[in-house]
Amino acid sequence: MVIGLTGRNASGKGLVAEFLQAKGFDYLSLSDFIREEVTKRGHEVTRERLIEVGRDLRARFGNGYLARQILKQLDEDRNYVVDSFRHPEEVEEFRNRSDFQLLALEAEAKTRYQRIKARARESDPVEFEEFLRLEEEEIASKQSQGQKLEESARLADFTVENNGTKEELCAQVLSWLQKRTSQLSRPDWDEYFMRMAKVAALRSNCVKRKVAAVIVRDKRVVSTGYNGTPRGTRNCFEGGCPRCNQLADSGTQLDECLCSHGEENAITQAAYHGVSVKDGVLYTTFSPCLTCSKMIINSGIREVVYNLEYPLSDTSFQLLQEAGLVCRQFRVE
Repeated sequence: MVIGLTGRNASGKGLVAEFLQAKGFDYLSLSDFIREEVTKRGHEVTRERLIEVGRDLRARFGNGYLARQILKQLDEDRNYVVDSFRHPEEVEEFRNRSDFQLLALEAEAKTRYQRIKARARESDPVEFEEFLRLEEEEIASKQSQGQKLEESARLADFTVENNGTKEELCAQVLSWLQKRTSQLSRPDWDEYFMRMAKVAALRSNCVKRKVAAVIVRDKRVVSTGYNGTPRGTRNCFEGGCPRCNQLADSGTQLDECLCSHGEENAITQAAYHGVSVKDGVLYTTFSPCLTCSKMIINSGIREVVYNLEYPLSDTSFQLLQEAGLVCRQFRVE
């Protein structure tokens, strides 16, 4: 999961980030990206300079720029805590991820001011009035590229009041986190195997179309195949298939194509290794052609699940239905 943090200065974002890091979350910060930029420009890192450079980056590259830079650093198989969301469009960039949740931290102004005085970093304001003045600039900048903390906080999935102790803050976050983890989702079997087929298609050596299939028995992959020229011959993209390399019109000169189809290769690979596909389910990135449909029927496969429909599939569908096979579409992007 990816947990974003937003909130006013000294509201407790750093403490929550430390707490989540101790729970195994990797830490990233939009503010750290700005700090690096300030340093590159040869300036002293101050609060005012951070606000100024952050505004400049948004003006030059869009309000979601900082978020997009952080998103590039995320791996799909890790948990992250991402600090310092300060603009609604930064939040919206992360909303494209289904595993993202935004946590807002709130605390009274006087409490936060005492924390500022205690930590004394990056030329923090000394007087309470200066603290309030700077905060007004952060809350709702009149410039579209400025910080808009209030608008960002309104987009939060959960808000934590942090006027007490560190232990009380961490207890609130832990309670929310436990509820959140109990609601985590994962792909169902159709999506799981279809995405495997899409990855297998990346191995295709055909210059016309990349297609792949996986055959599953008892929720276990027993064979995979992708389209391309036969074993031991030149790859299609190396000129191995004249028909494909001449970019023949779709549906024409099929009798001259030297490439085997993904479904065909999945079935023959199973035979090559002595693996039965009887009563299996075949997941394919495109619905099967007539030749592959005949092979699927005769191999004993009982179900075909396809992502996209091949243009010349009507006869194939009719034949599969007549043979008693289940044939259905399951789309993944």
